[in-house]
Amino acid sequence: MENSNWGAMERVIYLEQIIRCFRVHPICAILGPRQVGKTTLARQFAASYPQRVEVFDLENPMHLKSLDTPLLTLSRFDDCLVVIDEIQRRPELFPILRVLVDDPVKKYKFLILGSASRDLIQQSSETLAGRIGYLELPPFTLLEASDVDKLLFRGGFPRSYLAASDEDSVYWREEYISTFLEKDLPGFGFDVPPKIMHRFWMMLCFYHGQAFNAHEIAHALMISDKTVARYLDILAGTFMIRVLQPWFENIKKRQVKTPKIYFRDTGIFNALSLVQSIAELAKTPKIGALWEGFALEQIIDCLQIRSKDCYFWSTHNDAELDLLIFRNGKRLGFEFKYSDSPKVTKSMHIALEDLKLDHLYVIVPGSFRFPMTEQITACGLELIRELVEEIN
Repeated sequence: MENSNWGAMERVIYLEQIIRCFRVHPICAILGPRQVGKTTLARQFAASYPQRVEVFDLENPMHLKSLDTPLLTLSRFDDCLVVIDEIQRRPELFPILRVLVDDPVKKYKFLILGSASRDLIQQSSETLAGRIGYLELPPFTLLEASDVDKLLFRGGFPRSYLAASDEDSVYWREEYISTFLEKDLPGFGFDVPPKIMHRFWMMLCFYHGQAFNAHEIAHALMISDKTVARYLDILAGTFMIRVLQPWFENIKKRQVKTPKIYFRDTGIFNALSLVQSIAELAKTPKIGALWEGFALEQIIDCLQIRSKDCYFWSTHNDAELDLLIFRNGKRLGFEFKYSDSPKVTKSMHIALEDLKLDHLYVIVPGSFRFPMTEQITACGLELIRELVEEIN
């Protein structure tokens, strides 16, 4: 595989986020799925760090063993940067980090990397409140990888996107899925049968961009609704699935309360859907829903919107909005249309009025842009860099 250029691709946006985080907090956490480039990003940051850097990789048995006495080991490293990779393997370290960074005399700084979300690493949010900042690292976005078709098919995991061929990319993703199910999940402490989880994950392809129906899936897999909800929590907590929550605005209107789900990486979706090439992808009946979910992820990741600050809105009268975000005191709405001739709809006008939107963007394929009304703009996804600059 052609990975030599991966390490050379500095993800400048995220390096700047680390610097900003350390201006405020003594601890910075980089969270994201396995193989998304967290370690590479940490190395890039460490390479320009002016003081000594010490690294603990908790997948290395020697490093793991050295932290059997964590306070004794880590207390030696004041006035330097300590990087701890795969922190979710030792959540009991968090109280130790709190003790160290609260030292009134010594100066400790920790860069911790984790493949599980804040919700799964509960100790950090509780023990380190006010001492830690979080950075969520996504796969490559259109700000870093400009080939839309390639990114849509291969997804943004560096080794998948930068593979020497589509065949190598498919192979890497298939192996990634197997390793994730058979090794990573048990390593995170989840006792989940790999075959059933694999079937569940594949079934989610049919719900991509739709309301999540736990009962329907439970019936098909012959497991309980509670088990289905747990499986979804696991995939969401390991950054495989986005659970987009509904926004409630007007209590007088009946509003949809069921969350929607999206695959966070289209390459993983395509691998689970057995799509083997870009040519196959163009012919699949799921292409519209796949592209719209892809565009939604690009907007969220490129604008660096925190997952908990993203919503959709829908009423039982068929008025809806794909994505609602809050940025710089403004309410911004986004609709995603796999179309080359988008039209203003009644639903858009209702969303503007009911949600008091400052502006609504209709995101479509391509690189054109035009005003649809004074408050509605059609914008091609390929213009995302200009859109990010405009909104920020």
